[in-house]
Amino acid sequence: MKLTVLGGGGVRSPFLAKSILSGADKIGITHVVFMDNNEAKLNVFGKIAQKIAALINPSIKFEITSDAVMAITDADFVITTLRVGEDKSRVIDERVALNLGVLGQETTGAGGFAMAMRSVPALLEYCSLIKQYAKPNAPIFNFTNPSGIVTQALHDAGYSNVYGICDAPSGFTRQLQNLYGVAEHEISLRCYGLNHLSWFDQVKIKGQDVSDSLVNDPRLYQQTEMKLFDTEITKLSGNLLLNEYLYFYYYREKALESILNAKQTRGESVQAINDATLNKLIDFDIDNNMDEAFRIFMDAYLIRENSYMTMEAQTSRAITRKTPTLQEFIAEADDGGYAGVALRFIRAVATGESTEMVLSIPNAGAIDGLLANDIVEISCIIDKNGAHPIKVGTIPEMQMNLIRTLKFYERSVVKAILNKDKDQAIIGLMAHPLVNSYSIAKQLVDNYLSAHHIEGWH
Repeated sequence: MKLTVLGGGGVRSPFLAKSILSGADKIGITHVVFMDNNEAKLNVFGKIAQKIAALINPSIKFEITSDAVMAITDADFVITTLRVGEDKSRVIDERVALNLGVLGQETTGAGGFAMAMRSVPALLEYCSLIKQYAKPNAPIFNFTNPSGIVTQALHDAGYSNVYGICDAPSGFTRQLQNLYGVAEHEISLRCYGLNHLSWFDQVKIKGQDVSDSLVNDPRLYQQTEMKLFDTEITKLSGNLLLNEYLYFYYYREKALESILNAKQTRGESVQAINDATLNKLIDFDIDNNMDEAFRIFMDAYLIRENSYMTMEAQTSRAITRKTPTLQEFIAEADDGGYAGVALRFIRAVATGESTEMVLSIPNAGAIDGLLANDIVEISCIIDKNGAHPIKVGTIPEMQMNLIRTLKFYERSVVKAILNKDKDQAIIGLMAHPLVNSYSIAKQLVDNYLSAHHIEGWH
């Protein structure tokens, strides 16, 4: 079977390659293609990924290319991980919002809308190619942010074979796994909400519900991303555990103040790190000095990852990593991440062995009060017939109120992007809790269209 990654020249490509190659032969994947239209990045980050793939499993054919049709042709599965407009557009998204006094975080609120304006049209073009050249009904695993909005837009455009994946829920689950010192199969927790707006309950260790004791365990607020939140918020939330992105809603003014007082936005920091890394490696002899190329790459990558949310929340990461050697990296057990979720899905469909994971898929009655075709982030059972959301039913009003508001925003901006309708975009942003203003919403839409030279909207 053939697995294609669109956006295979990104800085996460070496990790994607490791995850894919670590589990590929177990589910019958024999051919992997990483495609990217930025050849400079493809020949650095894509090539490092290719070298890692060869070290893990040289029997699997692994190619890098800038030819989308070649990459997609006869693909059994497709992963999309695009950053349309690259880092410079992320910086614009942040600054346009901050200049109007609102958060510009790349997936949440104004910045998420701006990213979706670029991501959705690009993904629609790729989905058209996938429909034409890939195997019939090839599943598409969308990692492209803002994942929930992009997945909703693709479904609304008729692509029902798209599944949204985010590594925040699986990453949090791994933190709890480490907290209790248990294996992956010994822990489970239920997730429900929207992408980057979700909650967790029913935490079970070896089948025993530990939810009540967990929320009162001080380690939860020291060794996991729950350290972003006051313990009081957990109690106010009905003892639910929180997706880390809820920080931007519950500490909006603190996040905004921290960003405005910083020398750089998150996007500017990431752009500087990525540009410096690319400059170091663009003329580097990766083929003959892979160990050093990997060290340069990983040093820079971990500076970026270990500082995630530290500026906005004025705190350190719950877990930080030190740079491994290439050999140590290869030997380390794979933590799954995005690709791990996709591979578990593929394994369940291919073998009929059911598994549970968190995906962004149509609600289909799982959460009361939402439409059947609303894309929600929710725990699912995956089997040979695909993904099935676990029924949640009625959820607490505190959480449901925010979900309803954000879902109205998502529906509105998806209509706006698909129809190039400024009024729908303004309506959506007006309702968003991080904007909540007609005058600001109107300026955001006009300024983003102008800054990114997007034409044809009315």
